[in-house]
Amino acid sequence: MPTHLRSRHLALALVFLACGPKLPADDTDTGDDETTTAAATGSAASTSGADPGSTGSTGAPTTGGADATTGTSTGCSFLGCDTGGDSGPQCLVVDGQVRCSECDPWTQDCPEGQKCMPWANDGGNSWNALKCTEVMPNAGKPGDECTVEGSGVSGVDSCEKGAMCWNVSQETGKGTCVAFCTGSPEAPMCADPDSFCAIANDGVLTLCFPNCDPLLQDCPGTDVCIPNPNGGNFLCVLDASGDLGKQNDPCEYANACDPGLVCVDPALASECDPMAAGCCLPFCDLMNPDCTNQGAMCLPWYEMNMAPPGYENVGVCGLMQ
Repeated sequence: MPTHLRSRHLALALVFLACGPKLPADDTDTGDDETTTAAATGSAASTSGADPGSTGSTGAPTTGGADATTGTSTGCSFLGCDTGGDSGPQCLVVDGQVRCSECDPWTQDCPEGQKCMPWANDGGNSWNALKCTEVMPNAGKPGDECTVEGSGVSGVDSCEKGAMCWNVSQETGKGTCVAFCTGSPEAPMCADPDSFCAIANDGVLTLCFPNCDPLLQDCPGTDVCIPNPNGGNFLCVLDASGDLGKQNDPCEYANACDPGLVCVDPALASECDPMAAGCCLPFCDLMNPDCTNQGAMCLPWYEMNMAPPGYENVGVCGLMQ
């Protein structure tokens, strides 16, 4: 991306709340070869993501380790482990949080009749570990309505192997089955050609979300169109803006802005709080710009000739840096 458009961006980590997943900020610059953060490769001042402390996708899985909750041997997180020493393998600690797992979501290596599922092993509201859970009878396929047991981060739901219950309503306990990515962390894929793989929460979540157009905000229901954390295009996630999310409001997560807005560097607008993690600013059409902030221009989201097909006119309203 052009140097004057580089910004603080949000790492994609999803947290289960009444309003759905949220996406947090860090201060890492993006680069054209970066795929482990929320900013799309080559994008302008982009931010996307969910719960503080995530770093995005990771490398290939390893095994062995101890469960952070029970202390029993259940397999170390594929996120990175210390597997040496007489004390045995240890789970990875990220920002003071233990990340560990007993299975691999890419290979679905649980015993017959079970599936590898993200869950919160610390009693919190963010998926931070993986475990094997039973596949329920008459399990739902991607797109089907589903239910969860306990909470949206329990890891127990009514979806088939290779899918999880997503966008769960706190009132009804119902959501929609969403497919896991296939392939590998290095070469993720989605069975649906209109979806794109998003790797989140340090690799614990590997989900296929629908593609979308940020200028049209053509996501189903009340979902919001935000930058894909793994590069290139845009995808649909739950709108977690709540009472905030209007233009120039402070934001901490990529989906914490109303549809048509995106959480970017507050330096892009004099109306934004310069001390905030991010600021909600509108997308704009480079061919028909309509920016209302003082001195704002429609800045290209992508570097010249780097936009994926269909996204050539995407911009964001901001000050030229």
